Amino acid sequence: MSQQRIMAPPQPHLNQQIPMSPMQNQQHMPPQNLPPQGHVQNQQVRLMGPPPPPVQRPMFAPQQYMTGPTPPNPNMGPPPQQQNIPLSRTLPPQQPQQPHMQHHQPMQQGRMAPPPSPGYVSNANQTQMIRPMGAPIQQNGPGTPNQSLKRPQMQSTMSPMNKTIVTNNAPISMNTAPQITAKSNKKKKLADKILPQKVRDLVPESQAYMDLLAFERKLDFTITRKRLDIQEAIKRPMKQKRKLRIFISNTFYPGKPQLESENAENTAGDLTTVPSWELRVEGRLLDDQNASKPEQNKMKRKFSSFFKSLVIELDKDLYGPDNHLVEWHRTTNTAETDGFQVKRPGDKNVKCTILLLLDYQPLQFKLDSRLARLLGIHTQTRPMIINALWQYIKTHKLQDAHEREFINCDKYLEQIFNCNRMRFGEIPSRLTPLLNPADPIVINHLIGVESGGEINKKTACYDIEVEIDDQLKQQMNNFFLSTGNQQEIQNLDNKIHETVDTINELKTNREFLLSFANDPQKFIQKWLISQMRDLKVITDQVGNPEEERKSDFFYQAWTQEAVCRYFYGKVQQKRAELEQALGIRNS
Repeated sequence: MSQQRIMAPPQPHLNQQIPMSPMQNQQHMPPQNLPPQGHVQNQQVRLMGPPPPPVQRPMFAPQQYMTGPTPPNPNMGPPPQQQNIPLSRTLPPQQPQQPHMQHHQPMQQGRMAPPPSPGYVSNANQTQMIRPMGAPIQQNGPGTPNQSLKRPQMQSTMSPMNKTIVTNNAPISMNTAPQITAKSNKKKKLADKILPQKVRDLVPESQAYMDLLAFERKLDFTITRKRLDIQEAIKRPMKQKRKLRIFISNTFYPGKPQLESENAENTAGDLTTVPSWELRVEGRLLDDQNASKPEQNKMKRKFSSFFKSLVIELDKDLYGPDNHLVEWHRTTNTAETDGFQVKRPGDKNVKCTILLLLDYQPLQFKLDSRLARLLGIHTQTRPMIINALWQYIKTHKLQDAHEREFINCDKYLEQIFNCNRMRFGEIPSRLTPLLNPADPIVINHLIGVESGGEINKKTACYDIEVEIDDQLKQQMNNFFLSTGNQQEIQNLDNKIHETVDTINELKTNREFLLSFANDPQKFIQKWLISQMRDLKVITDQVGNPEEERKSDFFYQAWTQEAVCRYFYGKVQQKRAELEQALGIRNS
């Protein structure tokens, strides 16, 4: 059978033990009539016998136990020579426990024990910590908080105005510390602008500020709602119908005789210029009577910007199959112009056909003749056509009563869509074959040529309806893009928040000083209690306030041991620092 003895390694350089009181020596004596320690039976290590009743230890962590020298084992040879074991390698003795103190019970069988930490001697049934004197006592048992054996001493002064504790490291404000975290890069809220009720009672004029704050809230709500309405309106195409007046003019240039140069020799005769005509197609928007002059200047557009293509078809019999068409089509690099001009030779009247295809934005389609008669629409955009069809379905109650996604076609829709029932989601796909490109605008014009030897000009006017972007949409876009006022409003809000914060601080200072003026004694008592509570929260101390407030609490027996432990820990700490500085290692 293997044998195991648990004891601290000797330290040659520490030859003197810390003196202990007679009561402590009696506590350190090993118990009588107990089985020997260090004897291993059934893989269990018994470190010591049943502990004596513990003694209450206020202010410290749960009780630790200190063992004396290991008693001799009768099954072994003579015990080794006892070494002077420093107190830092032993565990504190167990003191009698008062009835109101809870005794630390061992872990029940079946409960999973925590893994041993460094500094523990562990086997299958027991785990015991060996720690140096003065180090914090760490308990890993359930429900036992981590506590420090020593009481930290912190020099603190407190400012009565802002309740700020100034420690050795840095000042900690009890009132402003949580606010700094809460205000970090956070947007101010409307509630931060509201004055407290006490301030309003003290300063009646502050009610005017509260009225302005309520009005600002209503104004912000109205502006926000209007911005949302404008944002939705911008997404939809906003068009305005205007009249475009087209001017078609033709000018005839008759042929004139031109004499040869007088210096020409042996030549006589007359040469005549060829008669020709010129056709011009121009146009402009008619002025809106309700619009002002600056708005009319902004609305001016080039004539070609309204059309996608323009085709002039001349008499094929006069100009042949290769020279009777004049075409213009818009491209991405097309430069806008105010009109089109065509010039051809000829002295006879010419019939021409002018085809103008409007540039619809968004794209418009021509409906099938049957669907156009049913809906009363000739040319319109796809969304408007679907909306008109849905209005027809609702008016005639064609939606299925049980399956709402189905449409029951009447005899007219059945002829158009070739089905008696269809889903509502199928309407766009079924409308595609029934939508054709929009028809161009056709103008028949006669180019008149009159003989008489004079230049003759004739002009004809035609008015057509075109759609242009509503000027209100541009104003809406400018409203969203303008951010100059937003910065000014933000700066004013910041000033308001700073002013309200200053008022709240002054209110706190006033209440602080007023309570001191009314009852100084009671105020000092409450203030000290509050500061003591805040100090314990900052330093994370745990104690018994009811006992600590009595002076007898600090004259109990544990104070002598606590002082010894504290100074011994300091000595050990300084010695370790010195050894580290000198490069000395313990062998």
